[in-house]
Amino acid sequence: MIYVGDYPGGDEFGRVGGSVRGRQTEEARLMTVTDERTRTSVSSETATELDDFPALTERYQRELLAHCYRMSGSVHEAEDLVQETLIRAWKSADTFQGRSSVRTWLYRIATNVCLTNLEGRPRRPLPAGLGTEDQMAGDALELDHEIPWLEPVPDAAVLVAEKDTIRLAFIAALQHLPPRQRAVLILRDVLRWTAAETAEALETTSAAVNSALQRAHAVMADKQPEPDTVNEELSPAQKVLLDQYVDAFWRKDIDAIVGLLKHEAVWEMPPFTGWYTGNVNIGQLIDTQCPGGTHDMPMLRTSANGQPAFALYMAGPDGDYTPFHIQVLDLDGERVRKVVAFFGEELFTTFGLPARLTADDLAALRAGTTS
Repeated sequence: MIYVGDYPGGDEFGRVGGSVRGRQTEEARLMTVTDERTRTSVSSETATELDDFPALTERYQRELLAHCYRMSGSVHEAEDLVQETLIRAWKSADTFQGRSSVRTWLYRIATNVCLTNLEGRPRRPLPAGLGTEDQMAGDALELDHEIPWLEPVPDAAVLVAEKDTIRLAFIAALQHLPPRQRAVLILRDVLRWTAAETAEALETTSAAVNSALQRAHAVMADKQPEPDTVNEELSPAQKVLLDQYVDAFWRKDIDAIVGLLKHEAVWEMPPFTGWYTGNVNIGQLIDTQCPGGTHDMPMLRTSANGQPAFALYMAGPDGDYTPFHIQVLDLDGERVRKVVAFFGEELFTTFGLPARLTADDLAALRAGTTS
């Protein structure tokens, strides 16, 4: 198994990936200045927390990113939404009256920032959520870059109490809800807010919140009929399975790949619109449509959405390996139940992954896993 280092983190607003590290807006610089305004209506502890915005950002940005990601379905949009949330919080800090915790106050701001952002925008689907039938491996591949596809999120970028609330299946199901129903379900079921707290945040009534939650539950039951439950740790057998999976792709051993997938496995790969069911059909897809051959496809292990994930690189004519896609795996026992392969080099930056691997890099990584 090839591993990469720890996720590199982000800037002072919780943005992730090397492409945004080091950015500072005027608002960011202002936030580093201790706010001298007096807040006589709040406790000294809360006042101290609000005065030190860099520390407040560090404390809350990962869980706020998870919240904005659930709402938007995009890690890149979520980064911007967290930044907007913190800017609004800083600008209105002197109006905070301490009737709730700072955390609750920030979530209220973030939720409304997200709702404003989602106005008039389409949902973010995965290919299987487009309403089309599954395809056969021999069907023509169709790309659609106009669809705002659902994106994965690096585990190290978010902080969640339960992995189930960040899983791809859960995020994809959330996208079928209208934005306000989505907000209600997240606030009530994920954050465990009361109907009254949710109603106050959304400027509505408890009755309206309960009605929206009931409708949201009906949709979620249809789109995610069997909610995933996630073990915190992989079993020894699952670790072996993942080692075998990486090795099978490295050797492009189609029979081995098919054997590691469940019979009814599902494969998706946005921005391609098709989706595929059945381990043999998926094996044929990889065999006939994937350009790599033997020893052309090394994988680096990462993690996304509380699930095992692998960054697959493709051999180039110069002998180096360049980003191809990031696979997010859903395991069922000792087999792979579903794979979503996300194309896009920008995701490699978001996940803090190398932009290129040389043969020497690969040899060193492999040596490190066997030493």
